[in-house]
Amino acid sequence: MADPMSPDTPISPPFDIVTSDALAGVGHGFFGSADGAHQFGYGGPGEAEDTRMLRAAAADAILPGAPMAAPHQVHSPEVVTIGKLWPDAPEGREVADAVVTARTDIVLGIVTADCCPILFSDKTAGVVGAAHAGWRGACGIEVDGKRKNVLENTIVAMEALGAKRTAISAVLGPTIAQSSYEVDAAFREHFGPDDEGHFADAPMREGVERWHFNLPSYVAATLRRSGLVDITDTGLDTFTNTSRYHSYRRAALNGEANYGRQISAIAAG
Repeated sequence: MADPMSPDTPISPPFDIVTSDALAGVGHGFFGSADGAHQFGYGGPGEAEDTRMLRAAAADAILPGAPMAAPHQVHSPEVVTIGKLWPDAPEGREVADAVVTARTDIVLGIVTADCCPILFSDKTAGVVGAAHAGWRGACGIEVDGKRKNVLENTIVAMEALGAKRTAISAVLGPTIAQSSYEVDAAFREHFGPDDEGHFADAPMREGVERWHFNLPSYVAATLRRSGLVDITDTGLDTFTNTSRYHSYRRAALNGEANYGRQISAIAAG
């Protein structure tokens, strides 16, 4: 437990946290911006020390006294299994887009700002995971003739710790909704015929054909293809929920120089 007299002890502000019944009994939460007051990403605006302390407070809200274990995210399919814990700082964290653990003394964290955060748990095995899935991470990359994505890789890493994929519950947190996610033909070329159902026609703009892409449904479908059966979507749109969530696309369309990130966290303890 943290020393209550230490100046480094996290003092929890009033967080905006969404939880899911699918993860009942497992410490977890999808943290919002609290009307812009909370910014959890080292790449976002604000001082790094303020961000570190806020992340520590978020971890404390999930599992009192436990440190935050969150990777440096790069839109990859890479997953880190937590062994030795790294300091939660702007530099020196493992580079990956998902983390898994069976340790009961840490909190896993993933930051997002429109991409899909997914929290995983096999309650029986005591194994949890957290993944950041933008379209690149969910779609994957070709490795040795096989497409690798961060979702399947997270499941495999959890299985290595004793989880069973049929026992894993996965919850999708606040993500940009289909109606808010306009894409072009170059984007669509990354997907195949089986993915047609995740695209809907959007109005042509500047003479260019457009579509709306459903990232949450694509993530859920990918998880189902990987053998998961317990999949829940919180159904919260980061783009339109302006007072609750940061949104990269909303900030870009509004010509804002900076945007923040929310954090999603889970603990096996």
